[in-house]
Amino acid sequence: MIQYMSAREAAEKWNISQRRVSILCSECRIPDVAMLGNMWIIPRNAEKPVDARMKRNAVTEKGNTHPFVKWAGGKGQLLDVLKANLPNGMGTTITKYAEPFVGGGALLFALLNEYSFDEVYINDNNKELINVFATIKDNCERLLNELQTLQDNYEKLDLDEQQSFYYTQRDKFNEFVLNEETSIIKAALFIFLNKTCFNGLYRVNKSGKFNVPAGKYKNPLICDRENLMNISKRLRNVIMRSCDYHDVESFVDENTLVYFDPPYRPLNVTSAFTSYTENQFNDNDQIELAKFYKQLSDKGVKVLLSNSDPHNVNYEDNFFDDLYAGFDIQRITAVRMINSKSDKRGNVTELLIKNY
Repeated sequence: MIQYMSAREAAEKWNISQRRVSILCSECRIPDVAMLGNMWIIPRNAEKPVDARMKRNAVTEKGNTHPFVKWAGGKGQLLDVLKANLPNGMGTTITKYAEPFVGGGALLFALLNEYSFDEVYINDNNKELINVFATIKDNCERLLNELQTLQDNYEKLDLDEQQSFYYTQRDKFNEFVLNEETSIIKAALFIFLNKTCFNGLYRVNKSGKFNVPAGKYKNPLICDRENLMNISKRLRNVIMRSCDYHDVESFVDENTLVYFDPPYRPLNVTSAFTSYTENQFNDNDQIELAKFYKQLSDKGVKVLLSNSDPHNVNYEDNFFDDLYAGFDIQRITAVRMINSKSDKRGNVTELLIKNY
């Protein structure tokens, strides 16, 4: 289990200010950080990041990649557990990989750093997110030019001006209809908003409009050139879709690992937060996904799935235990916010379900 320290403890350890630690956390410069209430917590074994103000692009090593956006429910803090639960034969007998709910892609990038798959498939219902993946893959240099312009314009402003600039860019993002002509600027705005909005959230209203307020960051890393260029290389042979998750069925065979990371079932009313698209994912959808999981399993596909654990709030709630009876169900520890009261936040268990 990951051991955490506070931003104050990290500041003392690294001989920098606590404010600087908070900025590094908000810029996603420290792996596996999390929010506990309104406080950042940092893994105790985390190393002090290279100062991006002096060397902005020194964020990857030997061509490795990491997620280009912060994503609610991202799996960065659980990578060690996920990798420990991969099936035998990764990169040998397991030659294909698929993520039908790719999100920020933490596990995707970790696997692409380590294995050379014959084929990879990603999908997400969020068309704007998949557009960013596709733009990084096919038009990385043009995207980087747009991001560098946004970064340069943002950095020369004072805090009040940055707030105004943020809302202007948010309006542009919501006004532009995603098509071939707007795909690059929309991808750049997507990344810009993720790096400068409150807590790196992606949330839309019922009309599908991005509505997260501005954050307050002094030096966010908007144009992460080296990482995006490395990602572009990794994505060259990746199939990308934005459709119903059932589409993956035409891709899979007995040599495929499929990782399902769907919208989590809310643990309570206050956590029922529609963040990624204007569409809901309710209990009936969870039941349908479980049927599809079993369908793929019957075909010999290796399947791994994450979801929330109802036992955190009601030990008698066996919704997923019943749905996935007969499969390997593990309860793993994560740091999540599951309650509006600060004393009810912290370590929770999540479910990891596999058929192998």
